[in-house]
Amino acid sequence: MAWILLSIAGIFEIAFAFGMKWSEGFTRLTPALFTIVTGLSSVILLSLSLRTLPIGTAYAVWTGIGAAGTAILGMIMLGDSTAPLRLLCIVLILAGVIGLKLVS
Repeated sequence: MAWILLSIAGIFEIAFAFGMKWSEGFTRLTPALFTIVTGLSSVILLSLSLRTLPIGTAYAVWTGIGAAGTAILGMIMLGDSTAPLRLLCIVLILAGVIGLKLVS
């Protein structure tokens, strides 16, 4: 159950990052509220997963999901760079996340 909570927390972390972008520095009310809700949801779910998961593993997986997911969706939705080295770095992040899951 902790891994499921952590995965959902990572998804909320991605939504939080996009909310920050769309809120334009918290100057737009609805995206700003979305950002606050998704950010708090992400942290709450992370903290619940920490009841049973090691802090180092959980935090690294949480940030990895957020970083890789945000980068991938940024490429798809916002036209961010898809340079080969950037893609390689995302693959390395995902490999680290999967590796941490497997050795936990």
